[in-house]
Amino acid sequence: MSDRPRILVTGFGPFPGAPYNPTQALVERLLRLRRPAFADVDISSHIFPVTYKAVDLELPQALAKYRPQALLMFGLAGRTAHLRIESRARNAVTLLWPDAAQTRVRKGSIGLGPDAMRFGPHTLRLLRAALGTGIDARPSRDAGSYLCNYLSWRAIEAASTDDHLRLASFVHIPPLARGGASRRKGHARITLEGLVDAGEAMLLEMVTLARQAARTSTRD
Repeated sequence: MSDRPRILVTGFGPFPGAPYNPTQALVERLLRLRRPAFADVDISSHIFPVTYKAVDLELPQALAKYRPQALLMFGLAGRTAHLRIESRARNAVTLLWPDAAQTRVRKGSIGLGPDAMRFGPHTLRLLRAALGTGIDARPSRDAGSYLCNYLSWRAIEAASTDDHLRLASFVHIPPLARGGASRRKGHARITLEGLVDAGEAMLLEMVTLARQAARTSTRD
């Protein structure tokens, strides 16, 4: 296995109420970046169908395939006009809305365990990185109770048990029109280009964090 940092970047496909999910376009753009800082970095991607079954099946498969040291996840927040850097996942699942396969959960919690689990202090570094690009980015303690929160919970679990994964972070982005601009009236426009710039900054920060985690693991 190479000593190159390995980062997995993920998004979601469409789901009821969101026939166009801009996280997919964002992930595709980030994977096409060609920067000297990424020359010795293995960056891979995965787009999850918006179903609980897909997350449970495909997250372990992606971690086994790519063996990432860091996981940078993006999801769509349809009622938010800014970038949200999530600091935690809640042990909660909505009983109101089915997933894209029309599956409804039967209980309001993900499983046994605490009420919430935190990603870690590195989320503040991602926030600063995003803000440095001029985008409207804010911290968030509530990832909702749908698939974004569910994936966040499973990723935090994986970071504590997987042999390679050390860091995970989740970022909510606002809805964009297919032309690439935010659709929320009365707010500063966020474009796909702006999201790519912020995504690149956060990706660079994740690379730095992955290197630091690797050095710490080697010393241990």
